[in-house]
Amino acid sequence: MPSPEPAPAPVPALSADRRRAAYAAELARGTGRFHEPRRADCPWCGSVRLRTRLRTADLRQHKPGTFVVDECRDCAHLFQNPRLTAEGRAFYAQGLPAVPPPAARTAAPARRQRTGGHEPEAAAASSLPAAAPASHRRHRAAARAMLAHRPEPESWLDVGTGRGHFPRAARTVFPYTSFDGLDTTSAVQRARAAGHVEEAHIGALTDPDVLARLRGRYDVVSMFHHLERVPDPRAELRAALQVLRPGGHLMIDVFDPRCAFGVLLGRWWAPHGQPGHLHLTPRANLRAELEDQGCDVLSVGSAGVHTPYDLAAAAALALGSLVPEPDAPWRPAPPTGLRRGLRTAVTRAGAPIVATAGALDHALAPLAGRTRFANTYRVVARRGPA
Repeated sequence: MPSPEPAPAPVPALSADRRRAAYAAELARGTGRFHEPRRADCPWCGSVRLRTRLRTADLRQHKPGTFVVDECRDCAHLFQNPRLTAEGRAFYAQGLPAVPPPAARTAAPARRQRTGGHEPEAAAASSLPAAAPASHRRHRAAARAMLAHRPEPESWLDVGTGRGHFPRAARTVFPYTSFDGLDTTSAVQRARAAGHVEEAHIGALTDPDVLARLRGRYDVVSMFHHLERVPDPRAELRAALQVLRPGGHLMIDVFDPRCAFGVLLGRWWAPHGQPGHLHLTPRANLRAELEDQGCDVLSVGSAGVHTPYDLAAAAALALGSLVPEPDAPWRPAPPTGLRRGLRTAVTRAGAPIVATAGALDHALAPLAGRTRFANTYRVVARRGPA
């Protein structure tokens, strides 16, 4: 089984010149070593009927390299091909030479006493920026969607939680629920320090040590745009079901590879997410896999989960590609004054374009969320009896 996505190694506090030299030494070895051999069959269904959906560069950080997304003609699964290795994923996540991920570890304070809900968070104790209001509303809506299936879960694990913005919002809907977070990076420890989660687990859900600690502990497991980033989505689903109690619920949000925006915008469609996204799984495939693993699939749909940002993100990516970030340490030389001025001019000129695209995204959102233009779908499933 492929190794799980590693936690990026911390970047040392180096001077700009030393960081540039470190990247130069790393890139002198080439980027081909960051890719596994190209595969000739679909990782989901095994079909050899593949076609190339897109070929693109790193449109966000503009690090060197080319990435290909293939589509299976039989099951419509999208996948990065050739796929990045663990070293490659670490390099493109943070950039400096990768090191093996630290052993999965846990920072777990004692559970709070249930005396009328969680204690109020102390704002001064939090070092995390507040989630954007729109994101906070989406997180609350996702939590409320579970009410129809599990009105009062005792324990909830958010996988890929990052800084814990979802648990922070969800506890306003479920004040008596204990929220824990799992992530491959130390951001989850900051979420715990801020009071957003009660237990902070560092590692991959498929790590044997993590599974041994978390097996059968949770009433709900959530994965929001997490399956796109893991090397083996099926293994991730199996692991999620193992940490659920019998009858527990799994909530998954996934970018929809059949979204019409993906076809129209091509490489500029942000959910293609190269080089970070390894898989985009169609809803029919995910539903069938959960049923095969013994789940009752309670709901599958896009209503209320579409995120209105496709056009604005495409505009921002396209403008950014005109004059990429000039002071990135992976570029061979510092930027000239002319290049800095050019980037500033393009950014200022492009701001109204991005703003207009964003307004159009929001105007179209009520329609897009109910059509093939919905960029995300949600699955809620219940684990069967043990």
